[in-house]
Amino acid sequence: MSDEIIKEAPDESEAEEMTVTVSLDDGDVVCAVVTIFEVEGRDYIALLPLDENGENTDGEVWLYRYSENPDDPNEEPELGYIDDDDEFEKVEEAFDEYLDSVQFDELI
Repeated sequence: MSDEIIKEAPDESEAEEMTVTVSLDDGDVVCAVVTIFEVEGRDYIALLPLDENGENTDGEVWLYRYSENPDDPNEEPELGYIDDDDEFEKVEEAFDEYLDSVQFDELI
C-alpha cells in the first residue's frame, strides 16, 4: 500500500519550507518536507507531520520511500512504506547522519 502526496506547495510564510499533504487511511495530514535523501541508490523522504496550527510539538518524523516519474516532471511523486526492518534501520541511520550534518553546519 502506498500513500499518495496530494498537493505540494511552498509555505507562503517561509519561502524555503515546502509542505505536502499525505493521504492516510484515517484522513489527510499536512507535513513539512525535511529532506529528500538517497540510501543505496533509492530515494527517501523525511516528513514532519503538522497539527492544525501548522506545528509539530512531539518531534515525530515520518520516513518513506520516495519516487518521481523521470518521464513526466508534472506527475505527483509517490510515497511508499518501508516494510523491511533492515532497510528502515539504514534509512533511519542515514537520516540521523543528515541531522548531525545540519546541526554541525548551523554551528559553523
